[in-house]
Amino acid sequence: MHPTQDGQHGPLAGFTVGVTAARRADELGALLARRGASVLHAPALRIVPLADDGELLAATKELIDHAPDVVIATTAIGFRGWVEAADGWGLGEALIERLRGVELLARGPKVKGAIRAAGLTEEWSPSSESMAEVLDRLLAEGVDGRRVALQLHGEPLPGFVESLRAGGAEVVGVPVYRWMPPEDLAPLDRLIDATLTRGVDALTFTSAPAAASLLTRATDRGQLDELLAALHHDVLPACVGPVTALPLQAHGLDTVQPERFRLGPLVQLLCLELPSRARTLPIAGHRVEIRGHAVLVDDELRSVPPAGMSLLRALARRPGWVVARAELLRALPGAGSDEHAVETAMARLRTALGVPKLIQTVVKRGYRLALDPAADAKYADV
Repeated sequence: MHPTQDGQHGPLAGFTVGVTAARRADELGALLARRGASVLHAPALRIVPLADDGELLAATKELIDHAPDVVIATTAIGFRGWVEAADGWGLGEALIERLRGVELLARGPKVKGAIRAAGLTEEWSPSSESMAEVLDRLLAEGVDGRRVALQLHGEPLPGFVESLRAGGAEVVGVPVYRWMPPEDLAPLDRLIDATLTRGVDALTFTSAPAAASLLTRATDRGQLDELLAALHHDVLPACVGPVTALPLQAHGLDTVQPERFRLGPLVQLLCLELPSRARTLPIAGHRVEIRGHAVLVDDELRSVPPAGMSLLRALARRPGWVVARAELLRALPGAGSDEHAVETAMARLRTALGVPKLIQTVVKRGYRLALDPAADAKYADV
């Protein structure tokens, strides 16, 4: 989180981002860290392969014995897992041969890659990578009396199966893996606690089951209302796409989503959203930008301890006005009744900022930010 050697810092420097992903969490964390973010990772779920699961074995045998007209492959990991499981059961060649003779649809380029790696060729793939476009194509072709096999991938597919059945199709689900709660809930609990205390600035979600799992865990701990309040007002929920956002939207939460449903665009979106939410003030001739756990003073990144950030936010709510010690004491996390704690935290804050005159002491009253007299004029010019 420190500035790089050339004095520059990433767009997410000073912000903490929570990552709930189980798959590709390292990749997402690395993308965020490369842009300066502190990353708090807590997988909200785990993926359980179904290689030993009778349900997948039964579905595979059923499709080999009774050919479907259409097979829809929805995820690369799911398709590969299906073929690997079939190999383990001695059914790999039979499954590949069966899939070679059907209309094979791929949801996106990664699935296409997995299909071709298995020696198969997809008949079609939507440019949007959207299951809605897959559904539109099937319904336009007509599905009455057709047998459609759908590789399930743990995400809700609202209306997809129902629409096919309403059109007269027989739909066979192929459950390749299941989402389960994590075996160790401690990291997820720490992430929830950090969200409640505003110790994170954003939470990222890359699957609907992860979002649902986080909400379920908060409910189990009796903290759902507190969590929703944090996500409503202070902590930004960022989802990789609209399907992922569904469990959060069901609780009335607004989320941000990139136009392209990929990790890279999700990180780019955070690089725009989080700095735009930071408070910037002209103080004592300096430009001060207040970020999650750090402050930019004239574009120099200054790490500030949590108590100092609490005081700075309290002062910034009324820039230029005197804030009483008693009020600042209430803003300190875990503070008791001794106002000396405010003086200690204030001294550390001034040291961390590197410019002591940003905060003025008003004798017997409290403290204030030394807001520039021309602040109103400066804001008018923005």
